[in-house]
Amino acid sequence: MMSESKRNSEVITLAGGCFWCLQPVFQELRGVEKVEVGYSGGRLANPSYEAVCTDTTGHAEAVQVTFDPSVIPLADILRIFFSVHDPTTLNRQGGDVGTQYRSAVFYASPEQEKTTRQVIAEIHQAGIWDRPIVTEVTPLQPFYRAEEYHQDYFRKNPTAGYCRAIIAPKVSKFREQFAARLKASVVAPKGT
Repeated sequence: MMSESKRNSEVITLAGGCFWCLQPVFQELRGVEKVEVGYSGGRLANPSYEAVCTDTTGHAEAVQVTFDPSVIPLADILRIFFSVHDPTTLNRQGGDVGTQYRSAVFYASPEQEKTTRQVIAEIHQAGIWDRPIVTEVTPLQPFYRAEEYHQDYFRKNPTAGYCRAIIAPKVSKFREQFAARLKASVVAPKGT
């Protein structure tokens, strides 16, 4: 028998730079059931990480987030997404450059597209970013799950240089900003 939360699950696919940075953020949110890293938006079937890194396949590094919209609505997931990466830089996040690092929302339904465009308009109206948002909003193309060593990379490799220098500060800032949205198992920063 299928559980109530599984029947109500929704999936959104998001790209915002390195997928290692996005996965731990979404894994910690209450209402998020699963987050997998992979590739979407390209022309090659079953691409490898090495192929995607050539910047010739058209794929973006992405996360596929399965969530319960009765606990965390899509609009809130998108607001968090637009706050944990820079949606104003074309084909780059920090030092990572190439189309595989582009900002994109791959929507699975007309409702997801509508919500995405509403959240982008809301963020633009609020003046949160100094430059225009260049996030690609496009129908979901096949999502290819990345190789196993990429899954849960931050959890598996917390002392790796990239994790300590790039991912840990991003996750820490996220935890401070969204402490009220974290799962009970996540240690919120002191003072929240």
